[in-house]
Amino acid sequence: MRDVNADSEHLVPPPARSRALGRLAAPAGVLTAVAGAFAYVATVNPYQPGHYPVCPLYAWTGLYCPGCGGLRSAHAFVHGDLTAALQANAPAVAAYLGFAVLWAVWAVRAARGRPIRLSPGPVQLWSLGAVLLVFTVVRNLPFGAWLHP
Repeated sequence: MRDVNADSEHLVPPPARSRALGRLAAPAGVLTAVAGAFAYVATVNPYQPGHYPVCPLYAWTGLYCPGCGGLRSAHAFVHGDLTAALQANAPAVAAYLGFAVLWAVWAVRAARGRPIRLSPGPVQLWSLGAVLLVFTVVRNLPFGAWLHP
């Protein structure tokens, strides 16, 4: 037993700075992946045909889904054209901004060693679904043509 205790004295915990950097690995990885995706969409114009697949729902039915225009929205958003981004897909712009806020909260909490607690309840999830459903229905009606991508 004495040898075990003697060996354990040589184990030094890593400094607080390296532990904080280790905790930031997951947020940094996610940010890198998202930044890479946005960089790709920024360089490969979705307005030119042939670069991205056509939405299957639109191809088969002629109806716009809630995601239709998302790539165009991301392209415009990266290039700083907020009006075009909102016109292409307004919920996508809200999702970009929501992601930025949630990522910042995640990174700060990870740096401080606290877990992120994101547990939306049924009311929030049903509300989000209802907003997307209304958006989808309105953008496919004649008076919602201004919401077409």
